[in-house]
Amino acid sequence: MARKPLDYEELNENVKKVQYAVRGELYLRASELQKEGKKIIFTNVGNPHALGQKPLTFPRQVVALCQAPFLLDDPNVGLIFPADAIARAKHYLAMAPGGLGAYSDSRGIPGIRKEVADFIQRRDGYPSDPELIYLTDGASKGIMQILNTIIRNERDGILVPVPQYPLYSATISLFGGSLVPYYLEEEANWGLDFVNIRQSVAEARSKGITVRAMVIINPGNPTGQCLSEANIKELLQFCYHENLVLLADEVYQQNIYQDERPFISARKVLFDIGLPLSREVQLVSFHTVSKGYWGECGQRGGYFEMTNLPPKTVDEMYKVASIQLSPNVPGQIFMGVMVNPPKPGDISYLKFATESKSILESLRRRARMMTDGFNSCRNVTCNFTEGAMYSFPQIQLPPRAIEAAKRAGKAPDVFYCLKLLEATGISTVPGSGFGQKEGVFHLRTTILPAEEDFPAILSSFKNFNDSFMREYEGYSRM
Repeated sequence: MARKPLDYEELNENVKKVQYAVRGELYLRASELQKEGKKIIFTNVGNPHALGQKPLTFPRQVVALCQAPFLLDDPNVGLIFPADAIARAKHYLAMAPGGLGAYSDSRGIPGIRKEVADFIQRRDGYPSDPELIYLTDGASKGIMQILNTIIRNERDGILVPVPQYPLYSATISLFGGSLVPYYLEEEANWGLDFVNIRQSVAEARSKGITVRAMVIINPGNPTGQCLSEANIKELLQFCYHENLVLLADEVYQQNIYQDERPFISARKVLFDIGLPLSREVQLVSFHTVSKGYWGECGQRGGYFEMTNLPPKTVDEMYKVASIQLSPNVPGQIFMGVMVNPPKPGDISYLKFATESKSILESLRRRARMMTDGFNSCRNVTCNFTEGAMYSFPQIQLPPRAIEAAKRAGKAPDVFYCLKLLEATGISTVPGSGFGQKEGVFHLRTTILPAEEDFPAILSSFKNFNDSFMREYEGYSRM
């Protein structure tokens, strides 16, 4: 009997190549254990509200009124909603005459794109053109759209930092391109090593691969570092000389937990450098409502901004965006409120500022607690989480543990993470899911569990790790 088109053997080979560790083997096993009644702490994905972070009040009020505009006609609406939330809801409904149930422009609502452009100008000190900003269903959809446009065939290579967020490896596989890894330097707090980057490019070219783009994730995922201005400058000069488009994944720009290296956008550094780079380097920057102190992952609001792309290319982007008709409208409104939050003097400002400050200060404390907790454990070392939402400790696994993993048919860090999950209910992602140097093992955990739960979680991890190391280093428990 002939095979049918959706039989496994007949599927697109690119789909079969995709790996996505964040929702991979560990996550599936954790879900099974949860169904069996075991308490699971899901630290595998940056999903703040799932781990107890409360939504910010003001944006939810605005979107609630936009979703149910009949509330605005209720004479008691002012008793439940503050006047500035009511005014803002009317502001967005005026931009979307069909309401939240109608398609918007494929690029997103023009008025919200203007608000994004104003935010970028305030942040960077340089004007931004709303026509070069596309709103998307989270940053991920924008990243996929750009990669789909860049990758022509398997000979097109994309430079991706390793360890990397697996969205990149998965998407490059899906679109039939080639991932060209460049390794971040763990000993230099996960900084960029341009000797290594140049070697990666040369090696790819020697195999007939045309390296077309370079990805940076700043602040880093899974590594949590913040790039210095000098590093970004060198990066832009490298892209200029090598004729690469720079894809700047800056979704964690509000998540900064130290004062030495504040976030600086690649776009700002590019314009600070001036000509010829500021007019020549092609740059696409990404942002989202999913991270920061908002954590609105399920709302799927994001944008990308294009710098120095030719008008004909922008037209092609519009065509591709049009295939999906429109980004979701509630996500667009969340983005509008994020880039244009309550201001001093507004009725909701004090509450909004207090909620935001409380979340960011708690994340800063948790970043320190997580790093210190890992560094107090046997055979575990961890760079400080300067930004983003993750710790990425290195686990020095004893030879006997590596042999046991081999016998079990598992990668050594997968073996360790599965044992951790079974013993403690802590669901992490093994470092091999992000890429790492040969013979070096890591795990990634978010810093998002509730702050009051941290002592118990870290104690549980330490007890497990001590027991694991005793078992596989061959020491007696006596």
